[in-house]
Amino acid sequence: MKKYILYALVSVFAALMPSISLATEILPSVPPIPGDNTMTPVKVELGKMLFFDPRLSSSGVVSCASCHNPSFAFTDRVPRALGHKHQVGPRNTPTVLNAALLNAQFWDGRAATLEEQALGPIQATVEMNESLDNVVMKLKAIPAYVKLFNAAFDGKETVTSANIARAIAAFERTLLTVNSPFDRFLAGDTNAISADARKGWELFQNKGCVACHNGPNFTNSEFHKIQVPGSTDLGRYQVTKKEDDKFRFRVQSLRNVALTYPYFNNGSVDRLQDAVKIMSREMLKSETGDADAALIVEFLKTLTGEPPRFDYPMLP
Repeated sequence: MKKYILYALVSVFAALMPSISLATEILPSVPPIPGDNTMTPVKVELGKMLFFDPRLSSSGVVSCASCHNPSFAFTDRVPRALGHKHQVGPRNTPTVLNAALLNAQFWDGRAATLEEQALGPIQATVEMNESLDNVVMKLKAIPAYVKLFNAAFDGKETVTSANIARAIAAFERTLLTVNSPFDRFLAGDTNAISADARKGWELFQNKGCVACHNGPNFTNSEFHKIQVPGSTDLGRYQVTKKEDDKFRFRVQSLRNVALTYPYFNNGSVDRLQDAVKIMSREMLKSETGDADAALIVEFLKTLTGEPPRFDYPMLP
């Protein structure tokens, strides 16, 4: 209960907190919380149930957790997501871990918040292929859900698409991976990471990786142009229709990156060392040899934090 009181206090002051973008920030244990979606235990529990419930899809077999599998660091470990009737989606599944710290959601940033993001996959024909009206109708027909919605949102007519989004987002804000070896290193434990990892951290800084991969989540949430092998995806251009946004994608978080393979928007690269070399060549215009890439990988492994702990829900 104390944790949720802290969440509530943070939500009040979140708008007043300055934005800091440093490469040496420890991952916070409490995320930014919007004033119109404060976190409570019952809302988080409801959101967790909805996250795992396949009845949010038209087929009744696809849930948020189908692609964002907790056992795979909330990804699916396939190149591109599999959705409704085993359709292959256009992009690799990004992790939900620490997504609460992002300033833009999806590879192309078409949603600004977790609340906006939550309803997109439900309606996408290639993902869950369901209308929001049908989802609301199905949930209203389940008395246990109606009771939970009423408790979470304290009012009448609480089973709405907006509240579905708010509940899922509240659960997702609990998915922070704190206390990584690198965070312990930043906090003063010099033995938390290996000598090779420290060398990799120095290379990561000296090569300029921190220009984009900075802040507590190791991303500035901005968009940069990159066209990786095998990809014809136009990226952010599909949102803005601006010529300069062709092939621009949101800078991905490097938190837990050792667990969120395969890499890039089309999932074309399996090995983290190969991804490091491609990023060096494409974004920094410099070649990184095998030895240096291996050291950077040792550093990146230290960004794996403790997985969030929760009980899998029993659905009504």
